[in-house]
Amino acid sequence: MSREPRAKTLTRELIPIYTLRLKLVNKEKEDLRRSRKSPALFGGPLRYPRSMRGTILNTATVAVGSGLGLLLGRALPAEAQHLVMSGLGLVTVGMAVRMFLVGKNVFAVAAAIALGGLLGFAMGLHEGLALFAHWAERSLGAAGPEGRFAEGLVTASVLFCVGPMTLLGCLQDGLEGRSELLSVKATLDGFASIFLAAALGPGVFFSAVVILLVQGLMTAAARPLRPLAKNSAALVEMEATGGAILLAIGLQMLGVVTLPVANYLPALALAPLLARGLRRFASNVSPGP
Repeated sequence: MSREPRAKTLTRELIPIYTLRLKLVNKEKEDLRRSRKSPALFGGPLRYPRSMRGTILNTATVAVGSGLGLLLGRALPAEAQHLVMSGLGLVTVGMAVRMFLVGKNVFAVAAAIALGGLLGFAMGLHEGLALFAHWAERSLGAAGPEGRFAEGLVTASVLFCVGPMTLLGCLQDGLEGRSELLSVKATLDGFASIFLAAALGPGVFFSAVVILLVQGLMTAAARPLRPLAKNSAALVEMEATGGAILLAIGLQMLGVVTLPVANYLPALALAPLLARGLRRFASNVSPGP
């Protein structure tokens, strides 16, 4: 065989290999360009469509834990239930104080609580949640100990949905399809629901529905909420505001005071906005060098 036909044969064999390699290199460059243009929130690649595995897991653990707690509550006398309730109240107060002390701007937290409470009152959040609780209690015949169905539903719903882990977990689940944070939260909520249900009854079980709705909406809104997760200052004030709301829950569980806690939930959205506005105002009025 002459050299010329052999060279042509070799060229025909190499051209497809070179073309394939060139396509792979171009694809790697394009993937790198996209990853730099749209970095992931928690270090992993962005994947769509959104996932709700973490929320579904959280809902399931609360439902299962509450079921176990209801069985446990039937075997406990009233004094033991009161003892469990008081213990959970003390732990909640401790968690609330720790969260509140994280805040850097007390005025922003106070303004968020005040304005959020007024907004929640205008929206009828506490009354609406109480009406749903009473409707569920009458429809299902699931009266809790001493008729505390509504208290159990409101207390558990606020306790399980307040906190930075809820927001960050939903964003991680919605943006990246990962549920590590919500898996940890689901475990903690599952254990807490056992003792809450033992003390407060079936209302805690139905807080799983509230978890599904709230965290499901947050997961669905992961894209517009994504900048909030990158703002550490906003998260700090939101956590401090959540601590104040948890303090109201803890004091209520201890029987110290009774407050319409659900009305304060809008404060969680107002806190980062007020903190940002106050920082801008302070920077504008501060004297120059």
